[in-house]
Amino acid sequence: MTALEQFEATEANLIKLERLWDEMAEMIPTGVTFGENVEYEDRARSFDILLASLPKIGGWKPTATPPDLDGLAQSRLDAMEIDEPSAHVSVERWIEEPGRELREYRFRLNNMRKALIRDALVGLIDQIDADIRTVRAGVGPDADPRQQIERDVWNAIRERMKQVEVLLGSSVKPARWSDMMRHMDFGYVGDLYDIEAMDWPDVKNTLRKGLYGVNEAVPVQVEDLSALVAARPTGPITTALAWSKIDDQAFERLIFTLISDTPGYENPEWLMQTRAPDKGRDLSVMRVIQDELSGTLRLRVVIQCKHWTSRSVSLSEVSSTKDQMALWPNPRVDVLIIATSGRFTADAVTWIEQHNANGASPRIEMWPESHLERLLAARPAIIAEFGLRGH
Repeated sequence: MTALEQFEATEANLIKLERLWDEMAEMIPTGVTFGENVEYEDRARSFDILLASLPKIGGWKPTATPPDLDGLAQSRLDAMEIDEPSAHVSVERWIEEPGRELREYRFRLNNMRKALIRDALVGLIDQIDADIRTVRAGVGPDADPRQQIERDVWNAIRERMKQVEVLLGSSVKPARWSDMMRHMDFGYVGDLYDIEAMDWPDVKNTLRKGLYGVNEAVPVQVEDLSALVAARPTGPITTALAWSKIDDQAFERLIFTLISDTPGYENPEWLMQTRAPDKGRDLSVMRVIQDELSGTLRLRVVIQCKHWTSRSVSLSEVSSTKDQMALWPNPRVDVLIIATSGRFTADAVTWIEQHNANGASPRIEMWPESHLERLLAARPAIIAEFGLRGH
């Protein structure tokens, strides 16, 4: 990826600038000191060259350079003569300005890199999910934890993990990243258990949270909220959401965000690509039910996302999706959720209710637009993030 190479080159120069500034900051006298410092001057020249190499991000790049030491001494002397606290503060802030601007540039670079790698990282996460399931299928459910797994079996996962490392660059790796790599190196069936139960769920969850920027700002079109209150706004309260503003992939991501942020659900997976012939498996998650008397019950839930604003989910589509769940026996599907931005036909609703009343497996739950609107009404941040409120 040529774009990634440019980001890597930029980061390499930024790292050099950060190192240079740290070294120069240590050389700056704390008092009024006139005189030459050859090492400082050489570093200042290198700093200027590296600074010029940085490309702009959003039309901005750092411009502050390390202070000339004689000029700094004179500024401090002038501040002492003025003998005003603000004068001393102004001089010290001027000294620290290159460091502040480098931190600002680092922040912007990280955000831009995140936007660049997002699609590729989503694809790799899905592929690693599939690879782990393939390894599990090859090992079988009753394998001895002390059994060694052929190293070649891990190659696909290991290669994709390396690609993730390249995409992340200098970003902080998930907490259990090294644990997962260590378990893959050992390569026993017991290590596979640890990867499935602890390592990969933690790594994947951390990657996905960083992927969509929990700290990214949602656009707000007013400067002062009190002005809205003072205007005493009236009119109908809109409950319907503007589903037409998002596409299929965004709809799946919305459902994924919903199950990821809701207590009682763990290890969400985005199993197949949008529009893929995915046997009805768009998302998978474990529903955790806590009972003080009976303990903890975990149910495997598969969610099929249908972003259909102009048609309803029919009986034949529900029946076909239910039958396809039998193709995925390990682990079995306990609950099938069909989430749609539209509705269900009357025949489909009747059939699902009868299916559940008979105790047939899997249990089928309907999430039509009305249900999703109720869920999201209690989660306005998600509505804002996906821009679903009509105007």
